[in-house]
Amino acid sequence: MSTVDIEGWNFATRQVHAGTEHHAGHRPRATPIYLSAGFVFDDFAQASGRFDGSEDGHAYTRVSNPTHAALERRIAALEGGAGALFVGSGQAATSTALLALAASGDHIVASSSLYEGSREFLRETLARFGIAVTFVADNADAAQWRRAITPRTRALFAESIPNPKNDLLDIAAVAQVAHDAHIPLVVDNTLASPYLLRPIEHGADIVVHSASKFLSGHGTVLGGVVVDAGRFDWAADDRFPQFSLERGPDGRTRIERAGELAYLDFARTLAMRFGPAASPLNSFLVLQGIETLSLRVQRQSDSALAVARWLERQPEVAAVDYSGLDSSPSRDLARTYLPRGQGSVFGVTLRGGLAAARAFIDAVTLFTRMSHLGDVRSLVLHPGSTTHVGRTEEERVASGIDPGLVRLSIGVEDPDDLIRDLAQALVAARAATSDAATPAAPETAAAASARVVEAGAR
Repeated sequence: MSTVDIEGWNFATRQVHAGTEHHAGHRPRATPIYLSAGFVFDDFAQASGRFDGSEDGHAYTRVSNPTHAALERRIAALEGGAGALFVGSGQAATSTALLALAASGDHIVASSSLYEGSREFLRETLARFGIAVTFVADNADAAQWRRAITPRTRALFAESIPNPKNDLLDIAAVAQVAHDAHIPLVVDNTLASPYLLRPIEHGADIVVHSASKFLSGHGTVLGGVVVDAGRFDWAADDRFPQFSLERGPDGRTRIERAGELAYLDFARTLAMRFGPAASPLNSFLVLQGIETLSLRVQRQSDSALAVARWLERQPEVAAVDYSGLDSSPSRDLARTYLPRGQGSVFGVTLRGGLAAARAFIDAVTLFTRMSHLGDVRSLVLHPGSTTHVGRTEEERVASGIDPGLVRLSIGVEDPDDLIRDLAQALVAARAATSDAATPAAPETAAAASARVVEAGAR
């Protein structure tokens, strides 16, 4: 059995071929689905070797599986990491990544602009484990990150493209802060995907993904990935004894056992014990999705920019939070970190508040009302009444989640058709509110659709 050599290949080629193994005697072109709970041992010695780590191979799918392994190799190759771990969901990836770093009495510094599930995991679940969290208000302000660090801080955590506000992370600056304090930077790269941005190239130490989103791309599976850059010096001091000091039954530390993959080895053990295992069918479907990642994400980003520019010019719209727009406070960071495209998920705030948002969402016909992102289909959601419903009104205001904010995830449909659908939904939004900031004269759906031609969808 041999693994395909990808040295020197460009991204579009890697996304199709990286991680592929050739088996002597049988060579399926697609990665097989090893739909088995466990794997047969040749003899007593092999079984023992699989469990003590002295022999390569798979023993039980909760720990590893050949289909998972192929996906892990491919994602590690695309992100520029030394290795990866595939788990049951994006939330499982985040929890595994952080719990491998912090224990009771420790501290994590995180961005306040996060996916709500991640924020609640940090704020509530980790608190129950005795892990404190400080949230930084401004992603791009390195000084805020530096001031939040304490002697017990074990990780900095943020999203490359925050959901849904698009207030980008200055990865290199925050990575420098982390490394000055000898702390790893963990970046959730879900909304960018490795096609648009590879945080490891800018100093991140660990990258996580919800593979359910852009990596799979079709809204059919759940999965999460932890990618280890393999370059953080875990033995520089005693902050991370789980890697450098604690010894297993074999008398070795994680570093002695796994070298540059000490963190990933520990994370895999942690995941094995907590049990967020994914089905091999899911890893197969994510592999299939990755083969078209660059094609989908480029199209989605291009369309999102066209849609965002059009929306920004509409009288019913108060603001569009998209880093590709010249009006975005993150525009300079987008030029640095996202030159290929700025992603396809962003927030749109309607002038009519909640009434306008309700009418707008109920009126769309092409956009799907759904709690998901990164699908080939365009999606719409109202964060204030769904993902952020657990926050107080004051917390939502502080986070920029206005009652009139709707979140769009742009798919691969024709942008002219998307704009036509949004135009008629804006008519409904305007009819539902008497906001003086919107035009008083009535407008038909046909007239609204004519805006598409005037503005130029592309």
